[in-house]
Parts: sequence; structure tokens; C-alpha cells
Amino acid sequence: MQGYDPSAFPPFAVTVDLAVFTVRAMRLHVLLVERGQDPHRGRWALPGGFLLPHEAAEQAARRELAEETGLSCDTTEGLHLEQLRTYSDPDPDRDPRMRVVSVAFTALLPDLPEPRGGGDAARARWTPRDEASPLAFDHDRILADAHERIGAKLEYTCLATAFCPAAFTLGELRQVYETVWGVALDRPNFRRKVLATPGFVEPVAGGPRRTGARGKPAALYTAGPARSLHPPLLRPEGRP
Repeated sequence: MQGYDPSAFPPFAVTVDLAVFTVRAMRLHVLLVERGQDPHRGRWALPGGFLLPHEAAEQAARRELAEETGLSCDTTEGLHLEQLRTYSDPDPDRDPRMRVVSVAFTALLPDLPEPRGGGDAARARWTPRDEASPLAFDHDRILADAHERIGAKLEYTCLATAFCPAAFTLGELRQVYETVWGVALDRPNFRRKVLATPGFVEPVAGGPRRTGARGKPAALYTAGPARSLHPPLLRPEGRP
């Protein structure tokens, strides 16, 4: 283009970072990689990396996730990645190599396999969310923002049912909310709200029941057809 001089502008790079969560043993876990290269060699970080020429941000996110964790292409293609936000503060502490703009993605998914390190990651692992700091770069901030986002998604969507068995009790559903939100919920109030929300859950035909730890049979439910919650299932006031 006539009159345009690219060298007149300071160079910068674009990266993607991924905060991928799952629930394991009723604890919220996040996917982390151990950096195998400088900067921050040996420190844990969110998976991610630089965009390649002619590559969209979501394409780069899926590629980096597969390369750095060993998750199969089929697995990463099936993931619903939600763009979180763009981090563009001109702070040299964000990345000592150059000016970097990061596009962050997040996802909350069930039943993901064990990862393994690859690419420029020495290792990969699922780490309990409350044990995941401090991280390299500004990934603590990204992780905190992502955790808040998925907490909000549980308020307005039916995502929590994906972390339950095909047939589940309301107690098992409540545990998912308590795990992600980090709060204890009032059982009768939770039950009332869930059953009053159209399309959230449906009773299992025939009325089978599961015996809980106290020996009291509990009714079983399946996920209903709804995808969003009306009214929303809001977190208690005073939450973290």
C-alpha cells in the first residue's frame, strides 16, 4: 500500500493462553504446563503460545493445547473454547521478550484425559485450582478472570449437568456448584430453585432411586433440554 511503512511501527507479537478447567474427585482442577524454555523455564503456566502467520486465534489455541499437553486432535476439536478477553497492558513484566498482546480462552469440561508435555512444555498436569499459584507471566490474573467467568456461566447456563453422571441426584449436581463456586449451598433452597427452573433437569422415568451415604434413597434426574437458566441460579451474596 502506497505511503505505508511497516517499520515505522514498533513490532509486537500476539499469543494465545488457555485456562481449561475440569472437576476431578469433586475438586476444581486447571490444566497447567511446565515451561521447558526461557523465559520462566521450569515454572508452571497456562498452555499457550504465539500465533502463526495466517492463523486465527482459536486455531492457535487448539493447536497449542494439542502440542503442549498431548491431548489428541479429536479431543481438542471437540472442546468448546470461549474467548475470555484480551490482555494488552504495555508492561515489560508481562513478557520480557517483546511487547505481547495475549488473547485468552477458557473452557469448563468434564472427563478430560491425563495430559502429557510436548512442544516447548516439559510436563503437563491437572492441578487443583487452589494450588495453582504462582504462575509464570501474568497467568495468575488470567486464571482468576477465567475462574470468575466459569462461575458466572453456572449461574446462567445448564453447564453443571455435564459434570454429573447420565443419571444424577440433586446432591451430586449441588456438589458441582459448590466445587466451582467454593461455597456451601443450602440444600432445600438449592433443590427448590433447580426444580422450579423449566428444562433444567428431568426426573428419570420409572422413578429409580440411589441410596446415599446416609442410606436414604434419593431420586435420580437427567439433564433437561434447556441450555440457559431462567431465572438464573445466582451465587450466594458475600461469595469470594
